[in-house]
Amino acid sequence: MLSIYLFTLLNFLWGLVGTPVAIALARKFRLLDVPGGRKKHGGIMPRGAGLVLWSGYLIWALFTGNPGVEVPYIATGASLIFIVGYMDDMHPLPPLLRLAFHLFAALWVAFPLPIPLWQRALFTLWIAGSTNAYNLIDGMDGLCLTMTLITSVCALTFGGASAWLPFCGLVFGVLLWNFPQPRTFLGDGGSTLLGYICSSQLAWSIFPSAFGRNFIYLALILLFLGGVPVIDTLFAMTRRMLHGKSPFEPDRGHAHHKLQDMGLPKSATLIVMGAAHALIIAFGIRLLGVPLFDIF
Repeated sequence: MLSIYLFTLLNFLWGLVGTPVAIALARKFRLLDVPGGRKKHGGIMPRGAGLVLWSGYLIWALFTGNPGVEVPYIATGASLIFIVGYMDDMHPLPPLLRLAFHLFAALWVAFPLPIPLWQRALFTLWIAGSTNAYNLIDGMDGLCLTMTLITSVCALTFGGASAWLPFCGLVFGVLLWNFPQPRTFLGDGGSTLLGYICSSQLAWSIFPSAFGRNFIYLALILLFLGGVPVIDTLFAMTRRMLHGKSPFEPDRGHAHHKLQDMGLPKSATLIVMGAAHALIIAFGIRLLGVPLFDIF
């Protein structure tokens, strides 16, 4: 247990100390987020946090004492997700090409699961969808990182502290540079990376409880375990299609946009969104029949 806390501390320090270095590199190579349109931030912002998250996760995966059978799969898929997102940050890629890479990375991590083929297919779609959902939710300072922390803490219900706690440390170290006063953004590379790692580690955590579940029930469980990012994205895509727009067309119709447009401060919006995310995931855990810290 001591090694778990040590890795958690080291990952936290990596996020805390490595982020300013990544900020300098992002400025040097002009990997910047320029305000305008839907983007309401005050000035040009470097997108360097994703590099810290990816490198920190890889270092943990390489040096942790007992990574488990799933970690090499997740680390490899996460690298593909980050590289594609990073390329998209520099030069926008076609949406269908990005989706193809996301589906391949999701299949890569879901296929080794010892579950029926239809469940692997369902997990593949859920992981790819969650990867994109975390990217789409990344429209407010600290929101995507906070969603990731809450998901990780809730996932401790299934065990696996050796994977989730160091991940929490890494994310929290970066969060201090992203909220309340942002000095860097995640970029598509960082936000999709977080969605992929969260959903992939969750898939490996819950698959023993998936046996005997029918398709609809398991799909409902995964919907709730995806929390606010997945549900908010589904609502946003449905709304766009009902208005005759592309489901992938960006807008300011996400829940955090609406709360801010109502006049809610950024910190209050983060609390509301975080609380909703925790409750939704808790409900999904209960649907699996697992007690959540004996609260429910």
